[in-house]
Formats: sequence, C-alpha cells, structure tokens
Amino acid sequence: MKQPKVFGIGFHKTGTTSLRRALEALGYRVTGPNAVRDPDIAVRAWDLVRELAEQYDAFQDNPWPLFYRELDQLYPGSKFILTRRPTEKWIASVTRHFGDTGTPMRQWIYGVEYPKGNESVYRDRYERHNADVLEYFSDRPDDLLLMEFENGDGWEKLCPFLGTEVPDTPFPQAGTASDREQRLSRFSTTRLVRRLLRMRGR
Repeated sequence: MKQPKVFGIGFHKTGTTSLRRALEALGYRVTGPNAVRDPDIAVRAWDLVRELAEQYDAFQDNPWPLFYRELDQLYPGSKFILTRRPTEKWIASVTRHFGDTGTPMRQWIYGVEYPKGNESVYRDRYERHNADVLEYFSDRPDDLLLMEFENGDGWEKLCPFLGTEVPDTPFPQAGTASDREQRLSRFSTTRLVRRLLRMRGR
C-alpha cells in the first residue's frame, strides 16, 4: 500500500527543519523550502508545487503552507502537520533571522519583503494562517497534527499520527544551542581542513 503524502504546513521558523529531519529519519523523501528567491514565484508557485509533489513523499517550509486546501483535494488521504510556536516568539525569531533582507517568497506571502519594521503585518498573516488551517481541518482530527516543539512534542505524537514505529533515536531539534554548536563545530573543522590543504599546495 502506498504511503500517504505528508505536508508540513507551518510557516517558516516554527520548527520546519526539525520536522524535515524527523521525516527523513522515518524514511520519507522530503523537499522544501523551494524557490524562495524565484522572482516569479507568485505566478509559478502552483505549477512548481504540483511538479514537486509527484517527486517527493513529504514537504515542509515554503511554499507548501499556502496550498493545503488544493493539496488536500489533489491528494486525498494525505497527512498534514501544522508546526506552531507562540506568536511573539515566532516574530522575534523571524525578525532576528531575516531582518530587513527580503525575498520574492516573503513579498508574495506577506505583501512586504522583510519583517523588520513590518512586524504587525507578519504577525497578522501568521495568526490568520494558523487559524484558517485549524478551521479547515476542525472536523478531521485524523488528517491534521498540531506540533509545538517548544512544548516537547516529538516522536510520541508524530509516529502514531503517521502510523510508524518510534525510532530508537532522539527526536531532532534543529535550532537549539546544541544544534548550533554542532554546526559551528562542523564549519570550523571544514575551514581548518581547507586551510591545511591550501598550505600543503604552496
């Protein structure tokens, strides 16, 4: 029996990377975010989504949250996961991460490219999206899972929802202090190796 597709429909900075790693650990082929810097994303998004949806098993980050209704119709029986965090923590993270740097994707989603100075616009869009998703799936608890990683949600919620066994590994928590330390360590090691190779080539 073919596995249902899994669509992560939470906005960016809600734990989408953690979700991606978790789904990959469960054997899903995952894509996203996609075409963030495509200047024509507002026009091309739906065609892109339909194309990629045929190639992968699971999806997260942009532009997937914007098409949950259409994907629900196109792939009946699919599973949807709304990752969420408190609004004020979310806007603080988004503003800190993106600042006044814009992308066509965020221009399309929010109507303004960057969050700094536009916090209220971003807050409203974020809260409206979450409310709309919960309303859309209000009578279908088997099709939508709400995950809040800051509250400790992990395998014990995800695996029963997907009908998979719980892996014998910790749930991935991207963006935590330990995760940042690991990435920094890998970056430092790579930089050291490159420096040694350059010295050897002299």
